[in-house]
Amino acid sequence: MRCNLHVWCPEFKRSRRATGTGLPGIESRLNVYDEILKPAMAVRPFLLNLFGLSLLLSGCGDPKVSGTVVRPAPIADRLTVRLQVIDDVRSVPATLTTRNMADARARISGLLVSLQVKEGDRVRPGQVIARIKDDRLTLQTGAFDAQVNSAAAEAVRAQADLARTRTLYAQGIYAQARLDQVEAQARAANANLASARSLRGASAELSAQGTVLAPAAGKVLIAPVPVGSAVTAGQSLARITAGPVVVRITLPEGEAAALKVGDMVKLAADDLQDLVGQGRVTQVYPAISGGQVIADVSAEGLSQDLIGKRVRAQVRIGERRALIIPRRYVGPRFGMDYIRLVRVDGSVSEIPIQTSAGPTVDTVEVLSGLQVGDVLTAPEGAR
Repeated sequence: MRCNLHVWCPEFKRSRRATGTGLPGIESRLNVYDEILKPAMAVRPFLLNLFGLSLLLSGCGDPKVSGTVVRPAPIADRLTVRLQVIDDVRSVPATLTTRNMADARARISGLLVSLQVKEGDRVRPGQVIARIKDDRLTLQTGAFDAQVNSAAAEAVRAQADLARTRTLYAQGIYAQARLDQVEAQARAANANLASARSLRGASAELSAQGTVLAPAAGKVLIAPVPVGSAVTAGQSLARITAGPVVVRITLPEGEAAALKVGDMVKLAADDLQDLVGQGRVTQVYPAISGGQVIADVSAEGLSQDLIGKRVRAQVRIGERRALIIPRRYVGPRFGMDYIRLVRVDGSVSEIPIQTSAGPTVDTVEVLSGLQVGDVLTAPEGAR
């Protein structure tokens, strides 16, 4: 530290010499250092001037432009973004089904002794599906048969008594009162016979209701009850499709105000084996269930192979304004959609946008990234 102060501060060296406070040997070394550093100190101002001159000369050269040179966009292929009025389309859940569903139900309680259909079978109206047997009905019918025989015998006896009484009345043996009494007994016997026959017929009809018939023509969807099971009156033994095949859609009641019969509905062809792409609303049900409105869509070529299949559908519920641009102005890259935006100075910037399907195949709707009045230019490969 002493050496540095001595070299760079001459006044410090003179004060040390005048006072004589220097240490032995130190002064001699300082003198040697002075002899070595004097030439370097003389050259130092020249080096500083040379360095400053080099900086000034470097500033006089041509400036270098950093980055890529921006070329102005061509004027002929520019597009100004505008709002357009398009149909307001909503995706709604839909199910492939039939207009009606018929249940083949048991009309009496008993034991299921036979089931003649299975899932997927086609049936016709009135075809026998199952048979139910109740032994109590058989016994009851036998008892009514006995009552019919007894009432018939009583009616025959009453008719014979009536015939004899009329003969004796004609001969003056019986009075009019006796004849009236026998006629009343004969009418009562006939009435008892008719009643017994009616009871027997009702019992036989009840036994015949053990035969379950198909209520409509269609396909059996489910037959969940196995043979040998005990069933009750009203229990469903099979569910059968009835009526034409339709696509049943549901949508919120607030969005269904504009829905009416005859409106076109887009159907996903992939969900319908590429057979149908659109349909028409044929029925809007007036009842609202759980805030949902139900409507039926009919189309040609709907198949009954998979009843209950989910189908994607799109319904028009009104009109709205949106930013629509041609698809050729959008360039996908790195999983994102980019457009070329023309700035005020004519330069082009590529910015990402969020898009969705447009009203036609060759257009897209811009959800974010653009605003009205922006100017676009198509990618070079799309011109």
